[in-house]
Amino acid sequence: MKLSEIKQILDTVETVDFKLENGSLVPEHFHVTEVGVISKHFIDCGGTVRKEKVANFQLWDANDYEHRLKPGKLRNIIELSERVLEIEDLEIEVEYQSATVGKYSLAFDGHSFVLLATKTACLAQESCGTPKQKLNLSDIETPCCAPDGNCC
Repeated sequence: MKLSEIKQILDTVETVDFKLENGSLVPEHFHVTEVGVISKHFIDCGGTVRKEKVANFQLWDANDYEHRLKPGKLRNIIELSERVLEIEDLEIEVEYQSATVGKYSLAFDGHSFVLLATKTACLAQESCGTPKQKLNLSDIETPCCAPDGNCC
């Protein structure tokens, strides 16, 4: 989800709710302690130089149980960050405490913002020798293009 998308959603909701993919809720007294930009300039294992830039939100739940972040307040925080930090319309990455600080991408299910777990991956599989996984056709439950289908 991009910054422009979250701002549009914030204009339509009455509350700001976050949850994890497993359905567990971020406590409703959470704070957005940071909005910023994270830039990553790196080289992958195949020798390709890469750059990534994301808008970063950090969520934190404190013991002030009466705190409730309103949609308009979060929109104002985002807009102030865009102006002051000159943030472009970037993809959002969310940091939230689990066993360690987890990094999540963000989606919306019509009611809550959903923290989607991110995973590591090799970006240069062709050049670093990572074995490709072979798939047996018999393992596919439904063929993607059945003779009587209309996929072509």
